Amino acid sequence: MSWFKREGTEIETSDEKRVRTEGLWIKCDGCRQIIWKADLDANLQVCPKCQRHFRLDARSRIANLLEPGYELVDLELKSTDPLEFTDLKSYKDRLKKAQEATGLNDAIVNAIGQMGPHSVVLSVMEYSFIGGSMGCVVGETIARAVDRSLETRHPLIIISASGGARMMEGITSLMQLAKISTALGMLDDAKVPYISVLTDPTTGGVTASFSMLGDLNIAEPGALIGFAGPRVIEQTIRQKLPEGFQRSEFLLEHGMLDAVVHRGEMKQYLIRALDFMQHAQ
Repeated sequence: MSWFKREGTEIETSDEKRVRTEGLWIKCDGCRQIIWKADLDANLQVCPKCQRHFRLDARSRIANLLEPGYELVDLELKSTDPLEFTDLKSYKDRLKKAQEATGLNDAIVNAIGQMGPHSVVLSVMEYSFIGGSMGCVVGETIARAVDRSLETRHPLIIISASGGARMMEGITSLMQLAKISTALGMLDDAKVPYISVLTDPTTGGVTASFSMLGDLNIAEPGALIGFAGPRVIEQTIRQKLPEGFQRSEFLLEHGMLDAVVHRGEMKQYLIRALDFMQHAQ
């Protein structure tokens, strides 16, 4: 027991001696299994055990869908604070924090490039930027993507991930619904294909406008899609909702979607859809 009586000696617990595992493992909310983060990254943020789709950032989606050599465009736009909005913190502070965290000016990234043999215009929402909310910059950026499709006659693909319209911009945010929907109407008149891809979550004003207006509306498995959230609906109607309500599989079964496609198969599915649309014109 001499070791117990020794004085001036401490067990080494310095950070240098610890095995650092923080951030290397993730618990899947689907199967409750612990996943090695490197395996999740290699599998496009899809659980290799139960196939649960984790959220994927906009730039990773673009890199996965487009061939090397694509170009990111329309990145210079920045939101202002027209209402000088403040709740728990000011809107200006929220914007600054989101910009620093994501490296983006707002919750949207436009890209032009090749998807297989097809030249496309791709517009992808970034959920980690204030919940992917749609303000003036998101609306203008998507409108510019529509304009590029009209000018080049290249198909437009929009990938949605959003909590809806951005309340900090008030009516100017809601105006984007009509603005984008009108632009998409012009795209339809010109017979330029538009494919909408809905991911988890796609809700609020985004669902009520451009995300459900595609010539083809497809979603990832398990995505929450709707206008109001299920908790709000339950509290309003005072009834328990069906199992899986507002998930992509439920919407497909009830005719609200054209397909539910695994993320790993999304690129090839989109290429086949564009092949069909090109031959149908």
